[in-house]
Amino acid sequence: MTLTLDILLSGLVLGGMYALIAMGLTLQYGIARIMNLSYGEFLIAAAFGALFLFTGMAVNPILGLLLIVPASFAANWLLYRVVLTPLVKRAKNQGMLEVDSILGTFGVLFVIQGIMQVVFGGALQSYSYLSVPVRILGTTLAANRILALLFALVIGGLLYLLLTRTRFGTALRAIAVNPVAAQLSGIDIAAASGLAFAAGGAIVGAGGVLISMFLTFSAASGVIFTMKALIVVIMGGVGNMMGALVAGLLLGIAETAVARLVDPGLTIAVTYALFLGALLWRPTGLFGRPAR
Repeated sequence: MTLTLDILLSGLVLGGMYALIAMGLTLQYGIARIMNLSYGEFLIAAAFGALFLFTGMAVNPILGLLLIVPASFAANWLLYRVVLTPLVKRAKNQGMLEVDSILGTFGVLFVIQGIMQVVFGGALQSYSYLSVPVRILGTTLAANRILALLFALVIGGLLYLLLTRTRFGTALRAIAVNPVAAQLSGIDIAAASGLAFAAGGAIVGAGGVLISMFLTFSAASGVIFTMKALIVVIMGGVGNMMGALVAGLLLGIAETAVARLVDPGLTIAVTYALFLGALLWRPTGLFGRPAR
């Protein structure tokens, strides 16, 4: 019973991080229609930012969010305006935009990764922040994991309220459902897409700070997080926030269970197995709707 509860709680923490990261990618792809392969690099850049602030300036990661999240928002907005907007303008259709954005952000991936390699090196990095054990229902979790999960829930909740309780959120959802109809309704598609892309970058920046509190990372780790975010988005249904939440939690629990009960080296295998199984059962994702 204790082992099962330990796997469940640890899996919820990891899955909560996956869900939060995937929500940001859902904003970028579901609204801006950009498949951002450099997404994970912004997460690792945020993690290095938190590491630098904590070890070099004694700023704890929670306060670091106040600096890193706006910086990540600004960096993603600039990426959209400078690199991606020309691709959007020249794309004749959605398929062309996806191909161009994949190639463009693939190049950005290596630029950001190269800069981090030069500045921070290629070794695994970590720092100790609130690594004290906390007893919950007879099992033990590190305080930093609990804090990360709580902040992920708060950020996810604020994003949900933004999308469902504000005029701007309604406009974003309209663009996600039907961009042509949204434009005919007077919504500025270009401006809203840029803000949605930047907001997705802010979310992944927050995820990078939270993950850095309890996981090791390196300059080359971004690709792994991009892959897992894509898997969660596709499993949950492209553009569906609830799908991203459920798929992220399932993935986190499955990885934790395999790592604890079988072998930590098989976590990637179970990730792909779960992904393929979901696609075979629900090709449009757990909460996706078939195209009509």
